[in-house]
Amino acid sequence: MAAERVLTVAAKEFSDLFTSRRFLLIFALYLIIAVVGMAQGLERYNYALSSYNEAQQAADEYRDLQELGASWLEMPGKPSILYVFSPMIGATMMLGAILAIAAGFDLVTREKESRSLKTLLSHPVYRDEIIVGKAFGGGATLGIVVGLVLAVTTAVLLVFSIVPTAGEVVAILIFGLVSLLFLIAWFTVALAFSTAVRESGNALIFTLVVFFVISSLFPVLGALVGGFVAGPPPQLPETPAVEVLPVMYVSNATGSYVVPGVDSGQQASARHDMLKEYQEELAAYTEKKRTVTDVLTLLSPQKSYQAVTDVVSAPREMSLVDSLGSVWAGIAGLIAFPSIFFAAAYTRFMRMDIR
Repeated sequence: MAAERVLTVAAKEFSDLFTSRRFLLIFALYLIIAVVGMAQGLERYNYALSSYNEAQQAADEYRDLQELGASWLEMPGKPSILYVFSPMIGATMMLGAILAIAAGFDLVTREKESRSLKTLLSHPVYRDEIIVGKAFGGGATLGIVVGLVLAVTTAVLLVFSIVPTAGEVVAILIFGLVSLLFLIAWFTVALAFSTAVRESGNALIFTLVVFFVISSLFPVLGALVGGFVAGPPPQLPETPAVEVLPVMYVSNATGSYVVPGVDSGQQASARHDMLKEYQEELAAYTEKKRTVTDVLTLLSPQKSYQAVTDVVSAPREMSLVDSLGSVWAGIAGLIAFPSIFFAAAYTRFMRMDIR
């Protein structure tokens, strides 16, 4: 495989996509909806910032009470400009995915329908260079799309005098990288069907069917399978009835005193042990169910993308690295899913009978 020939094929696909009216139309819609979502996020950020400033003023007025440790004066954290990007998640999961499908569903079928694939292979270029070049060209195109959306969003923020910190810049870049992985996931699905069928229309239909099945059924399937594997949840133990016994009056040389008929201390200890055991069983049940759901998340780019971007764009108390570590399954899914479909596309194209 020669890198020069791969880049030549990639450049051709890159040029074809950016001169396609279909692709440019979907990209324009995606950009418009992303900007509208950013405007909603900007309004949310301004509201959170206003609330934070009011809390700061209240803290200054009651500084003495705050120094004494008044819990009701606990200061909220300063809002991050990542508020602005959270409404863009929905636009990416729908229009962004459709844009990625539009970029890949006819990469190979178009060549077969026009009978140019046989002519292409008659040149000094190998099959692996063609399929890798097409995938690289489509991925680069989607990278430009994500970069343009983030550039426009960041430019609007700067127009409103909102300057991100270094940590926020890193989070924005991670948000863009995760969005690109999500788009590449659906691009590789479309590419795989483009190599498996003969007509572009069938490739588009099969890809959309897979898209809507995974988007609609996998969240429900994950909950059902997780509940089935984990079994029934533990039941909250019933509080034992307190048996009221008659009291006993005891007399001796020092006087009379009462002996209670119920050992309330022992009963309280028993209830505490039962509740502690229930909490431990519930935690184990929840963890087992969550583990199964995380495994199924590997099969759904939507679930993976939602989980990771929610962590990146939401305010957090822990570091960004620790936050991403909590959604390792989603990150792994966004890498494994396109890898599987690209491997399928590569294998199919290498064995394709071209006449």
